[in-house]
Amino acid sequence: MSNLMPLPHDYQQQLDYKVNQLSQRLAPFNAPELQVFASAPEHYRMRAEFRVWHEGDELYFIMFDKQTKEKYRVDQLPAANQLINSLMPAILDFVRDRPTLRSKLFQVDFLTSTTNEAVISLLYHRQLDEQWQADAASLREHLQQYGKVSLIGRARKQKLVLGNEAVYESLQVAGTTYLFEQVENSFTQPNAGINEAMLSWAHEKSQALSGDLLELYCGNGNFSIPLAGQFKRVLATEISKTSVYSAQTNIALNKTDNVTVVRLAAEEVTQAINGERVFRRLEGIELTEFDCKTVLVDPPRAGLDAATLAMVARYPNIIYISCNPETLADNLTYLSDTHDIEHAALFDQFPFTEHTEAGVVLRQR
Repeated sequence: MSNLMPLPHDYQQQLDYKVNQLSQRLAPFNAPELQVFASAPEHYRMRAEFRVWHEGDELYFIMFDKQTKEKYRVDQLPAANQLINSLMPAILDFVRDRPTLRSKLFQVDFLTSTTNEAVISLLYHRQLDEQWQADAASLREHLQQYGKVSLIGRARKQKLVLGNEAVYESLQVAGTTYLFEQVENSFTQPNAGINEAMLSWAHEKSQALSGDLLELYCGNGNFSIPLAGQFKRVLATEISKTSVYSAQTNIALNKTDNVTVVRLAAEEVTQAINGERVFRRLEGIELTEFDCKTVLVDPPRAGLDAATLAMVARYPNIIYISCNPETLADNLTYLSDTHDIEHAALFDQFPFTEHTEAGVVLRQR
């Protein structure tokens, strides 16, 4: 959304601004009035990453201004949840006077959950030895006062795990609690509150639908599992091996018995459904047995490619979750030839940024 002006600093004003922008983008497609899901204005992010700046005996976190590219010091991050803000100074205070942990440390990444778990990744420009592991174990023990904390040390071709590689998230959707393994260094929704809102919205809008669901870009099963009860079966596809394994873990965690996950890219799904290619990864799965009347897509910022768009347009019902209203509008130019928008929503996943998450439900005419 490069044509956007700087957002206001007041949360409600910036939310109103985004609503106006998205409404304008959807207006050519006769979209209904937006349902708007506001974020908590602070402490909403479950992930954060910081560069580490060494200056004499001092050690602190920095980030970079997107416009000027200039670095600035970060002691606390209001956007990050309380656990991250508690862990930030605790880590630096512990590492500062311990050369084994401090030497050539250049980045720290945080992945947390609403269940007060954290995986902290320490990234180095050197190889990590047994002494590092011993000191890192002491650091991990020190951090347990803040939550259930695991540590990962990363260097070139090296990864050392102390504890777990994932946190376990608990999400409430339509009165049901779902558990999700969220793995370090893989995609997860950064705003847990808005993620619950998106899932609840998609769950509600799926109630009148029938048949089976095809989901593209399913990730770790974030949508697949809560929506599974709305459909006879779910065929979920994802290209990332890590996400596929995590989705299978989450299916087992939630005792969901009607979701099948296959490792295929969106364009490969199109080729398989069109009978253009046979994939070994589909061995034992007969696509013709699925009666998919609904397709759910949550594509990357580039939106849907032409072949996938043409395939998606064949389905009576489309649930489209978008992290880029520009490419959503581009895709709707094609889909509006055959479908009408029945529902539209704005999810303020990233307050005080230009980024807007949107959702539309389309029905074939």
